[in-house]
Amino acid sequence: MNVEEIEIKVIAVADRNAVKKLYQEAGWWRQEDESAGNGAWIDTLVSQSFCFVGAFSGGEMIGMGRAVSDSVSDAYIQDVVVLKKFRGRGIGAAIIQKIIWFLKNHRIGWIGLIAEPGTQAFYHGLGFALMEGYAPMLLKKKKN
Repeated sequence: MNVEEIEIKVIAVADRNAVKKLYQEAGWWRQEDESAGNGAWIDTLVSQSFCFVGAFSGGEMIGMGRAVSDSVSDAYIQDVVVLKKFRGRGIGAAIIQKIIWFLKNHRIGWIGLIAEPGTQAFYHGLGFALMEGYAPMLLKKKKN
């Protein structure tokens, strides 16, 4: 199976279990996510993303990616993942390209992301470059 046999589309609703499976395979699923509102947060994650893209094979969601944006100028791509058994076939790149297409069609000019360690070459091949002189930062919660 190659990327031509995969349907890549922008969606507003996704199966909770399919998204959960993708998050689990990526190592992003936390135990507290399991009981948080019976997974209702997944519906919000999908519907409130500026752009949510799913990759489908035979009706099964096998990959996803999303972008958050102010809908005017800036967007950040995040949560790009493909099920392990489908990796290495260009599906992740197709998801990114669909997100970029959507953002550009909405006149979003600044598109950024934070690449996980070991994925920089993948994103570089899709036209992304390091932002020289900048460093990603994350708010750390204070311990009580």
